[in-house]
Amino acid sequence: MNHNPLVWHNSRITKQDRQLLNGHRSYVLWFTGLSGSGKSTLSTALEHELYKLQCRSYVLDGDNLRYGLNQDLGFQPKDRSENIRRIGEVAKLMIDGGMIVIVAAISPYRQDRDGVRSSMLPDEFIEIHVKCSIEECERRDPKGMYKKARAGEITHFTGVSAPYEFPLNPHLTIETDKLTAAESVNAVMEYLHLHGLIIAEEKDGERLEQG
Repeated sequence: MNHNPLVWHNSRITKQDRQLLNGHRSYVLWFTGLSGSGKSTLSTALEHELYKLQCRSYVLDGDNLRYGLNQDLGFQPKDRSENIRRIGEVAKLMIDGGMIVIVAAISPYRQDRDGVRSSMLPDEFIEIHVKCSIEECERRDPKGMYKKARAGEITHFTGVSAPYEFPLNPHLTIETDKLTAAESVNAVMEYLHLHGLIIAEEKDGERLEQG
């Protein structure tokens, strides 16, 4: 006998209604890459560009979320997987709210990223590999983490003492060790324009179509 007391309650306002109100489709741009590759810099710059176009967007930064939602998690593989699962669940809620979600998280394990992808509609998860050589990431080392990891002061550090599994078929690859920050943002914006992701597909009160 099933004693589960939970019941899903549907809203009278649909995701498509919210998209129509906002004037664009909703989806997640999932930036994955090594620490120091430029995910946060790219995400905040992209958010600014979308804001100028009056798009409703929000950045879910992996570090920021560890101050609150994920403050109870460490950096062991199990904790990293739960970290990504939670970020994915928040992103899903925001997509349902009609927003463009920008996730900036190392998300080192392919299985975890694929798990988030499979929980959404096929066109709602856009994986963007922020590709940068580990040598360049270490040269930048904006948080001083690589230096500490090499000295053994930090364990389970991605790229040094923990693995990073590169995306096999990302929607877009941004090589931030070859492009400037402005060029990187432009590359993402070109992708969004090309695929009609920041243009309302229907007007005059008609709903936006998914797919």
